[in-house]
Amino acid sequence: MDSFKFLGKINSPYDLKKLNYNELGELCDEIRQVLVDTVSQNGGHLSSNLGVVELSVALHKVFNSPDDKIIWDVGHQVYTHKLLTGRFAKFSTLRKENGISGFSSPEESPHDVFYSGHSSTSISAALGIATANKQLGKDDFTIAVIGDGALTGGLAYEALNNAGRTKTRLIVILNDNNMSISPNVGSMARYLAVIRSKPEYFRIKARTERAINRIPLVGEYISKGIYNLKTNIKNRIYKSTFFEDLGFRYMGPIDGNNIEQLCEALYSAKLVNGPVLLHINTVKGKGYNFAEKSPSVYHGISEFNVETGEPIHSGANFSSEFGKIMCDYAENDERICAITAAMSLGTGLKDFAERYPERFFDVGIAEEHAVTFASGLAKGGMIPVVAVYSTFLQRAYDQLIHDCALQKQKIIIALDRAGFVGEDGVTHQGILDVPFLNSVPDITVYSPYTFKRMQYDFEHAIKNAENITVIRYPRGNEVTLPEGFKVSENNFDLFVQNGDTLIVTYGRISAQAANAVQKLKEAGNNVSLLILNRIKPIDEDAVNAVLKFKLIYFYEESERSGGIGQSFADMLAEKGFGGKYCHIAVNDEFVHHASVDSLMKKYGFDCDSIVKNISENKNG
Repeated sequence: MDSFKFLGKINSPYDLKKLNYNELGELCDEIRQVLVDTVSQNGGHLSSNLGVVELSVALHKVFNSPDDKIIWDVGHQVYTHKLLTGRFAKFSTLRKENGISGFSSPEESPHDVFYSGHSSTSISAALGIATANKQLGKDDFTIAVIGDGALTGGLAYEALNNAGRTKTRLIVILNDNNMSISPNVGSMARYLAVIRSKPEYFRIKARTERAINRIPLVGEYISKGIYNLKTNIKNRIYKSTFFEDLGFRYMGPIDGNNIEQLCEALYSAKLVNGPVLLHINTVKGKGYNFAEKSPSVYHGISEFNVETGEPIHSGANFSSEFGKIMCDYAENDERICAITAAMSLGTGLKDFAERYPERFFDVGIAEEHAVTFASGLAKGGMIPVVAVYSTFLQRAYDQLIHDCALQKQKIIIALDRAGFVGEDGVTHQGILDVPFLNSVPDITVYSPYTFKRMQYDFEHAIKNAENITVIRYPRGNEVTLPEGFKVSENNFDLFVQNGDTLIVTYGRISAQAANAVQKLKEAGNNVSLLILNRIKPIDEDAVNAVLKFKLIYFYEESERSGGIGQSFADMLAEKGFGGKYCHIAVNDEFVHHASVDSLMKKYGFDCDSIVKNISENKNG
């Protein structure tokens, strides 16, 4: 902390209010150094955070958090915000178990208003707070920071449409770091944007309007005439009045990496009586050369070498394997197409997008649209594969039911990051997809735990399926199976040992359980293993095959309520199972950030925990 001239002295936002613009610039340089160093060691979201350093500083310079509420859309860009709100001393624990979260977290600080791991929610939440403030007579401001990517989500437009009709103290900051919303921004437009963002402009404008309106008889008409003339001129320059048509006072676009311009614009926004949209342009990855050149690569990255930019850990994983499978099948079947919601890199579809661009559809951050769009493609004769993270499929639950399952369309959902995801934490853990998929009629769900099994599942889905098929797979690499455990194309695999104890499981735990069975056998405890390759519908033959056992342990990397373990128990009961049944799963709780290995151990899903649990029960 002592090595930093300014950052080590910032214990709250009030400390930076004393700094002038030059000093704030030096503070931004220090922050970027900390961001690059910390993310290189802990992993995390780098490009997006480097782009909003000046914005974060300006917000805390101008506003009074936590009285004024700052809501960050997709809270992965709050690293600077955390550094400025009393968490610098703990920042080295970013994304570490029991450390600070990589997303906004109300549990950590009153400055973090909402959990925001999913996109396009900020304006709705901010409007709710701003409306509550108005109802309660509070003068506090509410600020929503949303990126141009998040603005592709339909929820954002629903909120904008609603907010524009209010007279709340709501400020929406559009952080535009990629697409151009106002394409015709030349030198005159840039000049006028800066002039219109200065507080003096708004003060003079307000005084002039009041003076004109006081002119007897004709004042109101003159004021309206001037307004119409000004609007026409502005329309010719900016070519867009979309936000003002919705009822917002539009300001910008301005340089979002210029502290002085940002602060002046924010002071001006505070003078407006009604909702404001401030459009800023920022450079994603600013200040770190590798991230500026490849912002998508450094959006979410694991540990890397600061000097070379190279990742420390690399190699095959389920996402990359999925990408290979897609390319292989697409080569021989022109009906196969891929859909992603702005996650082509994360889901492993980069090569597919390059090889088959006419069959690759990035629909933006719009999971609901992606699923219904897929249904339309299927209706038209294509075989659509929707690649989506488990946590984000939650947003398309209605579409899965109404637009796909009910329509009996042949759609494949490639469900990435199923189960624990580790350091991304509470908003991203993939432990809810099994219960909500289990409730949807007439769909098939596979949960492969090896690359080979994953290939079998996609082959079946492409060649034989008639309705929705979901193939859910974990983050990371496959786990090595011990000898004697071979992957098959069957709906289930039963590995029988002598004895009356059985483990039933699926997905990533399958490999852990197989290794546990091997260790138990070496210790003189014979335990059998049933691996469910297809978890919905459960194969009735699998249930019939295990009725003879007296003690069954069902391990499930998912929420217990509504999970496969409960379905399996119901089927056993219906068939008269008289033994003991133990269901080990995540109880009714949200799972916070920690490494996947640590979470597997905490919840008893790793090999050693399984061995310990069964051994103690046998000996007890």
